[in-house]
Amino acid sequence: MAHVERPQHPDISNDMFDKIDEIIAVNRPRPGSIITALRECQDMAGYLPVELIDYISHGMNIAPSEVFGIASFYALFSMEPKGRHTIKMCLGTACYVKGVKQIMSRIHLEYGIGDSETTEDRRFSLEAVRCLGACGLAPVMIVDKDTYGALSSDRAVEILEKYE
Repeated sequence: MAHVERPQHPDISNDMFDKIDEIIAVNRPRPGSIITALRECQDMAGYLPVELIDYISHGMNIAPSEVFGIASFYALFSMEPKGRHTIKMCLGTACYVKGVKQIMSRIHLEYGIGDSETTEDRRFSLEAVRCLGACGLAPVMIVDKDTYGALSSDRAVEILEKYE
């Protein structure tokens, strides 16, 4: 790989860049492996800042615009930092009717985040989803892999306070 200066980025240490270099080296000779490389690098850094996308594109010898296009097209990639915990709030009909909007408003009030946002301290990321398939438990919230149903605004905040 031609020497490319490692960008300075507060979220990516030199040790992380060493591992990213390994990911690039393994995937560079494999045609069509850019998605795999991006996924593995995102797993390493937590997200794909523009500086990292440029670094990967040079390392993989792929045009930065092509790599950016891939990273921005697929929902599994994030170019914004994510929280340590992901909150998924169901906006399906049953949850909507049973008050999920009030719960979302309370989360916004308590943590200062809305849909697709992350708290400044990166504790939480909030995602509104169309349906979680648990209509009998409405309104429903998933935090990481834990499912909570029959929520009220107070109960949602009590649950979230358990996550550091």
